Amino acid sequence: MIVRYLDFIERFEYEIIQRHDEGLDVTAERSQLYEIQKQADLESAGKFQQEAQQLLQKLSAKPFPADLAKNEPGEIAEIRQSRAQSDSDFPQLSLELDDQYNAVLGGWLGRAGGCLLGKPIERYHRTIIREMLESNGAWPLDNYFTQIGMPEDLLEKYPWKRRLGFESLRENIQCMPEDDDLNFTMLNLHILETYGPEFTSEDVAEAWLKKLPVYEVFTAERVAYNNLLNGISPPESGQFLNPFREWIGAQIRADLWGYVCAGNPEKAAEFAWRDARMTHTRTGIYGEMFFAAIMAAAFVEHDMRILIQMGLDQIPPQSRFSKAIREVLDIPIEVNAWETVVDQLYTSFGHYHWVHTINNAALTVAALIHGQGDYEQTICNAVMGGWDTDCNGATAGSIVGIIQGAQALPEKWIKPLNNQIRSSLGGFDQSKITDLAHRTVAVSQKVNTNRATENLVKSDDF
Repeated sequence: MIVRYLDFIERFEYEIIQRHDEGLDVTAERSQLYEIQKQADLESAGKFQQEAQQLLQKLSAKPFPADLAKNEPGEIAEIRQSRAQSDSDFPQLSLELDDQYNAVLGGWLGRAGGCLLGKPIERYHRTIIREMLESNGAWPLDNYFTQIGMPEDLLEKYPWKRRLGFESLRENIQCMPEDDDLNFTMLNLHILETYGPEFTSEDVAEAWLKKLPVYEVFTAERVAYNNLLNGISPPESGQFLNPFREWIGAQIRADLWGYVCAGNPEKAAEFAWRDARMTHTRTGIYGEMFFAAIMAAAFVEHDMRILIQMGLDQIPPQSRFSKAIREVLDIPIEVNAWETVVDQLYTSFGHYHWVHTINNAALTVAALIHGQGDYEQTICNAVMGGWDTDCNGATAGSIVGIIQGAQALPEKWIKPLNNQIRSSLGGFDQSKITDLAHRTVAVSQKVNTNRATENLVKSDDF
């Protein structure tokens, strides 16, 4: 049996793309791939797995260009040394505990609502999303998707996402359906509750193997999971024969680190680094560090461009990720129509796979700046932009949710969640979102030991 993302022909194909992006000449490997794919189309693809594996191993062993190794370090000490500045003197958190809870709950709810909005149409190009929405008069997007009023031939042409897409339509929503974007947030809460703030990458690996079903992870995560089962420990688990190591899978795990490090983006970025290096390298790691820092800073800073810069302050300034985000910041986003902004993003980043870190981070940053703290506008912009719609809606919604707080989030986006999340993660199915927020604030006290929880009133209200 050939398992998706563990298929060596597939991995060899994407390793070629990855190494090209890293600056390596892969002309010979492209020819080799073409010959394998041509033969595999004519015969059983399974018999060519060994040949593809050998070619993948050979390509993976090639050294990285010197400039890449210099500009994109992997160890936390080297990353910090490379940064343009340090925010170690960032002001101490000044929120009262009830305000912190409101912001944390806002992050959880904001993430769930944004994820749910993008879930039915994940993977579809922005032109398809617009076609679907225009067919029933729902463009521009301003509510959860509905198939009511959509022509049957269009629904057959573009079926809803197989993994609970139908349950994510406005007329069918009962709660937040299972999604890896929320599974990882809950899993990271479990990691801090179990191992404490001194958790290691090895602790992350152990938690994954104990709590997370392997078929609930994809791309880089599935390769890393398989590596762990074969005795390969972090950080090698994220590097060995893993062509998806710079895709979005780590970036979507950033939120919990920001929630528990409110007002301390440097600590949030460090937590994200410990997590990301188990499955990713370079760009993949920086994406998680970047958004974790933004979420931590969002508790005390609300200007979007300042927040984006605070995220950039945590990662190497000469990295491909930093350069891409700075390119986004050069766009006059606030004064341009959203579709014009997205056109520019597709011109610059449209060559990346739809679940790569860089293009999705760029789109999320632009949606945050254009939305200017408006929850609905932000998540709708993120989703209308296409690519990894549920991930981008979730990340953007989480950040604005922190800023707005649960009490200020629009009811039409929050009420359908019914304060519940489904999950295949051990011990988390049918969790109350309010309970998760309370547990998050409690864990944050272990991270910020100078704070106490006695005055925090437990409530299911939001």
